[in-house]
Parts: sequence; C-alpha cells; structure tokens
Amino acid sequence: QVQLVESGGGLVQAGGSLRLSCAASGRTFSRYAMGWFRQAPGKEREFVAAISWSGGRTYYADSVKGRFTISRDNAKNTVYLQMNSLKPEDTAVYYCAARSGPYRSITPYEYDYWGQGTQVTVSS
Repeated sequence: QVQLVESGGGLVQAGGSLRLSCAASGRTFSRYAMGWFRQAPGKEREFVAAISWSGGRTYYADSVKGRFTISRDNAKNTVYLQMNSLKPEDTAVYYCAARSGPYRSITPYEYDYWGQGTQVTVSS
C-alpha cells in the first residue's frame, strides 16, 4: 500500500514557475514508477510526465516537453514536478500516481495508487 500526498500548487502568472511535490508513505516507494497527471474542468485526466523507479528514465507529454521536469528522491520518498514557462492552458488539478509496472505508461487506469490532487491556476 502506498499513500500519496501532493503539495505545491497555487496561482501563478503566465510565464512563471511552480514546483509540485508528492510525498509517499511506505518503505517500497523506490519499487514504483511514478507519474503526474492533470485534469481540467470538463476534461478527461491526461498524462503529464512519468519517471522510472530509479529516476534514470523519464517520459513527457508533448504539451509539456521542454517546460516541465519530473524527478524523484527515493531517500525522501518524494517525486517532484518542476513546471516552468507556465501557460493558462496548464491550469488543472495535478495528481501524482504510482504503478508497479513499467514506467512508460500514459494511461490512468494502469496506475495503482493516486494522491488527492493539488490545484494549479495560471493567469494570463
């Protein structure tokens, strides 16, 4: 069992930056690939980024590539999402998720555990 708690969301102007954190409970955090997803009002949950259990491999949605960076610190049981050059279309609730399978999954149902989400609002 893994419990995930996101933090770091907020209101930022377009072009600004935020860093999201996702703290995980449990001693098996390092065994899980981690992902970030987001969901805007009236839209389906969409993939943002994923990272392998070791942190050595990452994968991004085209819409955030070059602007967002996913990383993890297994000693702190935490995964991060650094978001730069934010755009109004990045506005959404951001969720972190954990899965025991391969890291390169963009499908929400393939993830085993989810956090409660943190709101990111980008003003124009």
